[in-house]
Amino acid sequence: MSFFGNLFKSKEESVLGVDIGSSSLKVVQLRREHGQAVLETYGELALGPYAKREVGQATNLSPEQLTETLKDLLHEAKVTAVDCGVSIPFARSLLTLVDLPYRNDPKEQKTVVELEARKYIPVPMSEVQLDWFIVPDRDAIPGVPPKQKSKVEVLLIAVHSNELKLLQTVTAGAKLKTSFYEIEIFSTIRAVVDEPVKPVMVLDIGAGTTKTYIVERGVAVLSHAINAGSQDITRALAASGDLSIPRAEALKKEKGLSGKSSNSQELVFSRIFSEAHRVLTQYETAHNKTITSIVLTGGGGITKDLCTYAKKMFSINVRVADPFVKTEAPAFIRPVLQEIGPEFAVAVGLALRKLEEKS
Repeated sequence: MSFFGNLFKSKEESVLGVDIGSSSLKVVQLRREHGQAVLETYGELALGPYAKREVGQATNLSPEQLTETLKDLLHEAKVTAVDCGVSIPFARSLLTLVDLPYRNDPKEQKTVVELEARKYIPVPMSEVQLDWFIVPDRDAIPGVPPKQKSKVEVLLIAVHSNELKLLQTVTAGAKLKTSFYEIEIFSTIRAVVDEPVKPVMVLDIGAGTTKTYIVERGVAVLSHAINAGSQDITRALAASGDLSIPRAEALKKEKGLSGKSSNSQELVFSRIFSEAHRVLTQYETAHNKTITSIVLTGGGGITKDLCTYAKKMFSINVRVADPFVKTEAPAFIRPVLQEIGPEFAVAVGLALRKLEEKS
């Protein structure tokens, strides 16, 4: 649990990013002042205890339990904003990149996409909300007119209607006004990826799974889920050191890979990184391009010395995400924000989009 009290009296309307994860809830409240995003408050609340499980463990709470937990978090973090954007878990969505016939007329293009999407969505279209957009030409050369094309890359995005209904129930129950729901991958990219052209890999190490994204020209051109996450690291640490889960969770954050039981953690991280490396190599080979850097984010991204270990595994530039760098905040809390930043990437990304809506 972590909270930062509201140190500012809002001069302009504040906005909120709400990240509903499997192991915790996170909120970030921002306002815009003199063209800058100003951090007003943030907070995190572990869901494990609400499901009679340990902190850091993935849960599956009912809408009623999630609502009460969110209300507790809003109260404890002294949140004053009600206008918000809310995350959709990557696991509850479908993203797929497809080549479709190109049409000059936007209405015709829309018809083509909606007809073709049926081939790629594994459930009836009546059960999902569909969105899509055309991916910018990844091989375009600045200043050179684009070639006439017969095909176009389209990113299809589908979310099950039941998932949206759950989120709507939870946020309405907490008396929040939600203007958009966004798959967490897009929030993360907005918060932590600054490279405008070259491909970058994002490793989002969540509680139950690790999400791997390759981002090029600001667009997720590949996504892959790895069935291992930070809770597996905690369990391995607990088993190897004969520790309780809470103690192992605390030790993971305090000592990380520099602790005496680092071997057990390295085994899990090695499995995660090996699969991520396979995805990276596959992409580079298929597209004849080089991934320029890797960004570590998610709860597992805060593991001490993980960045150093990852650099050895990948032999390219690796950095830990610092989404709060895009916000104004008092200097004395910067070290704390930098340390916890990977956990708050989604919530910061949501709040930044919400600010853009109001500008």
